Amino acid sequence: MSISAIDLKKIELQLGRTPRDLVEVVARGTCGNPAVVKTKPRLKDGTPFPTLYYLTCPKLNSRIGSLESTGFMKELETKLVTDDNLQKNYSLAHEIYLKEREAIEEVSEISGVSAGGMPSRVKCLHALAAHALAKGKGINKIGDMVLNEIMDWCQTPCLSEDELI
Repeated sequence: MSISAIDLKKIELQLGRTPRDLVEVVARGTCGNPAVVKTKPRLKDGTPFPTLYYLTCPKLNSRIGSLESTGFMKELETKLVTDDNLQKNYSLAHEIYLKEREAIEEVSEISGVSAGGMPSRVKCLHALAAHALAKGKGINKIGDMVLNEIMDWCQTPCLSEDELI
């Protein structure tokens, strides 16, 4: 698996920095630009990196940041505590996440740690939305709920043609 030079340039522009240790683009916005990348669980410098799915789209990052500021995380946390089916889904999403990351490389320092607070808390909506986009609807229902709140995040490209020249 590799990332094309064009996608790498787009990701660099989206993030405003050189991305670290990418594996592949796993989700795109409707504009075709990368939205989520898969990253290695251990960075080249040896640092453990538990975030397997990383959001690159600046519009999506901004919308989710705004959503976090509304208290939506607390709302989701309450739903998680009171809904047995949601708890089961979230635990399964956690297990799927761990297996996928370990298939790339097992890193003892982050063993059992997934992202976004899984399996028992709602901690980072960015990580949960990235997981939901990467895997599709139903795998991480909390991530799905985040995306449902900001459905129109990719109405226009996050990068202009001028930026890509």
